[in-house]
Amino acid sequence: MPVTARLLMPAPATPLPPSPTSPFAPLRIPIFRMLWIASFVSNIGTWMQNVGAVGLMTELTSSPVLVALLQTASALPVFLLSLPAGALADLVDRRRMLLFTQTWMAVTALVLASITLLGFNTPWLLLTLTFLLGLGGAMNNPVWQTVTPEVVPRPQLPQAIALNSVSFNLARAFGPALGGLVIGYFSAGAAFLLNGISFLATIYMVYSWQREPQATATLAGERVLAAIRGGIRYARFAPPVQHILVRGVCFTFGASALFALMPAVVVRHLLLPTSFYSILLSCMGAGAVLGAVVLPRLNRRLSIDWRVTLATSAFAIGLLGLAYSSSRPLLMGLLVLVGLAWMLVLNSFSVGVQTVVPRWVQARTISLYLLTIQGGMALGSVVWGSVASRWGLPLALSGAAGWLGLSTLLALRFSLYTSPEALDFTPARPRLEPVLAEEPAPDEGPVIITTTYRIAPENRPAFTYLMEKLAHIRRREGAIGWGLYADLADPTKMLEYFMTESWEEHAQQHERGVSREEEELKQQLRKLHQGPEPPAVSHLLAQNYRHTAVPPVMVPGSTRLVASTAGEAT
Repeated sequence: MPVTARLLMPAPATPLPPSPTSPFAPLRIPIFRMLWIASFVSNIGTWMQNVGAVGLMTELTSSPVLVALLQTASALPVFLLSLPAGALADLVDRRRMLLFTQTWMAVTALVLASITLLGFNTPWLLLTLTFLLGLGGAMNNPVWQTVTPEVVPRPQLPQAIALNSVSFNLARAFGPALGGLVIGYFSAGAAFLLNGISFLATIYMVYSWQREPQATATLAGERVLAAIRGGIRYARFAPPVQHILVRGVCFTFGASALFALMPAVVVRHLLLPTSFYSILLSCMGAGAVLGAVVLPRLNRRLSIDWRVTLATSAFAIGLLGLAYSSSRPLLMGLLVLVGLAWMLVLNSFSVGVQTVVPRWVQARTISLYLLTIQGGMALGSVVWGSVASRWGLPLALSGAAGWLGLSTLLALRFSLYTSPEALDFTPARPRLEPVLAEEPAPDEGPVIITTTYRIAPENRPAFTYLMEKLAHIRRREGAIGWGLYADLADPTKMLEYFMTESWEEHAQQHERGVSREEEELKQQLRKLHQGPEPPAVSHLLAQNYRHTAVPPVMVPGSTRLVASTAGEAT
C-alpha cells in the first residue's frame, strides 16, 4: 500500500452508548433535579419581573419611548457582555461565578423592590436597575449553560437540554399570569420582591452543589481580551462550531417573524383580543413540552440534520398558517406544532454547541452561540417588521416561511453531524515540557515554536497534506500564525512554526495536553520523519530593546551617528 494511502485511512468509529429512552431520565440525577427546580422558580420570577416593570413604567410615564427602552435595557447587556462573560467563565471557578451573578441579580431585584414599595421609583431609576439586572443575566447565561453538560452524562444531554427548555416554556406560560395576579392584588413592588426571593432560592441550590474538583491552570490565568480572541479563533477554525452558528443565525432570522409579528396579527389582522395572543403563547409552550416527550424517540430514528430540517419545515408551515388562516382551532394547533419545532431545533443546536468543543473553551463557544442567536432574532425582527409595514403582514410571514424553507438546503453544505470519536476531548498524552535556560514572564511574547523534520522528497506531498490539517488544529488552539518552510540548501529539511501571543498562552497549551486528533496526525508525521532522532523542537521568545538609564556601551570601531555641518546624519 502506498505511504500516502496508508497514512490517510480513517480510524474505525467507536459508537456512543445508547441514549436512555425516558425524557425525564436526567431528573433522576439529584444535582440536575435541584438546579432544574431552581431554574424554574427563577424563570417564573423573571417573567413576573418583566410584567411588573412594563406595568410600572406605564404608571410612571406616558412616554412610549421610555416604555420601549425597557426592552433595550434588558437586551443590550447580552450584546455587551456575552463574549466577556463566556471568556471569564472559562477562566474562573464556575460555581463561584454562578454565586456571584445570582447574588448580583438578587441584590438588584431586592433594591428595586424596596424602592418601589417605598414609592421612590422613577422612570430612569427603573431603567437603570433593569439594565443592572440584565448585566447579571448576561454574565450568568454562558456559565449556567455549561453546568448541564458537567452534571449530566453525555447520552442524557439531549433530554436534559429539552427539560431546560420545558422549564423556560412553563415559566413563560405561568410567570406572566402569576405576575398579573400579584400586581393586581398587591403591586409591582411585590412582584419585584418575589423575583428577588426566587434568586435567593437559586443561590442556595448552587451553594449546596458539591462540585467535583476541576483541572485548573497553575498560571495566573488568561487575560479576558486574549481569552475572547482565543474563543473566536477556535470557532473560526472548528467546522462543527461554524456549522452550528451558520444554521442557528439563519433559523432565528426567519423564526423571529413569529415573535415580532404575532401580536400585530392577532390584534390588527384577526381583530381578536390580546388574550388570544396569550393563548397562542400557551399553545407554543405546550408544543415545547410535547417536543421534550417525543425527543428520545426522534433521536433514535432521525439524524440531527433530518430533525432540524423537518422541524424547520414545520415552523415554516406554522408561519404560513398564521399569515392566511383565521380559524382559531387551526391557529392553536399550528402554534403547538411551532412550539414543538422551536424546541427541537434549538435543542439540537444547544446539544451540538455544548458537545463539539473541549471544556477549556466551552463557555466562550456558548457565548458566541447565544450572541449569534440573539443577533439573528434582533436583525430578523427589524427586517420582517419593515416588510410588514411596507407590504403587509401576510407577505412578511410568507417571506419568513420561504426563508426557512431555503435554509433547510444548508444541510448540504453545513451538516451538523459529527463523528463520535471526534467528540472525545480527553488528552491523548501530556505535552513534553520545553527545555528552557530561563523561565519567561507569563505576559512576555510573542512566542514562536519551531519543529524541524527530515522528510524524503518523495514523501513531501503526504507530509504537506498532513501539515495543513495540523495547521487548523494549531490555529484552533491559539496560534496567531503558522507556516511550513523548506530549506533550499537541504531538500530534506522541513521546518514548521507556529506563533502564540504570549508565553502564558503557550504554557496553557502545554497544560491542556495533546488532543487525540493532534496525536494521530503527529504519529503519521513521525513515520515520515527520517533519522534516529525525533523532530527537533525550539521555543523562541521575541526580544525588544528596553530603555535603561545607562546608554548601551558602543564597541570600539563601531559605526556612530554624528551630525555633519550640513545638518544631515552621517
